[in-house]
Amino acid sequence: MTAAPQPPADGIRDRLTLTGIRAHAHHGIFGHERRDGQPFVIDVSLALDLAPAAGSDDIARTVHYGDLAVEIVEAVESDPVDLIETVAERIAALCLRHAAVHEATVTVHKPEAPIPVPFDDVSVTITRGRA
Repeated sequence: MTAAPQPPADGIRDRLTLTGIRAHAHHGIFGHERRDGQPFVIDVSLALDLAPAAGSDDIARTVHYGDLAVEIVEAVESDPVDLIETVAERIAALCLRHAAVHEATVTVHKPEAPIPVPFDDVSVTITRGRA
């Protein structure tokens, strides 16, 4: 017999997920990346308790995913950095500023990274929670 899945330590099982958010930015270690920019694709999955919003039908009790998507694009398109790891940290911090969010998993894809062999995608994924 297998054990039943255990809930996360904070008891939150609900998730709000956005996938495929697109932005054009100038991150990278090479001059041409900084000069020309390239596409980045972002996925976020947020752990939060959706019951208060569902029970009240009140958007103020959840995260407005349209607003969040705009915030993410603005964060990705600002202040160029060398590493997509840094971009992922920036996005996770942004997500955690929303009071309802307990944990954020962020994937930053760099589909046109300067890799000298054929590839489909390169990405980093991080998970950050409240301290």
